[in-house]
Amino acid sequence: MTETIALHTRLKPGAEEEYDRVHAVIPADLDAALRDAGVRAWRIWRDGRELFHLVEVDDYRAMRRRLAAHPANVPWQARMAGLLEIEDDYSGDDHGIALVWSLPAGEAAPR
Repeated sequence: MTETIALHTRLKPGAEEEYDRVHAVIPADLDAALRDAGVRAWRIWRDGRELFHLVEVDDYRAMRRRLAAHPANVPWQARMAGLLEIEDDYSGDDHGIALVWSLPAGEAAPR
């Protein structure tokens, strides 16, 4: 079963254009590593310095453990550390942002 994980990160002041530029093309080896680690989709929205990620992955925590020392991810994370306000060093056991509410799929409730 696929997990949907929401994340929030923040850029350092002035890093917005560089972040967008760097993400214009993700390195092929990183793309392959993400997919091999079970990532089905990863989307990022930016509002000023605020970044909102939506990740669809087989097992989020297993993906993070697998990528922590991966040779494609280590240099990418070092690059991101220069742009993000708080570096993600993959040492924690984070679970993303907690879901508070979701509009149920299907028909609207009777009125």
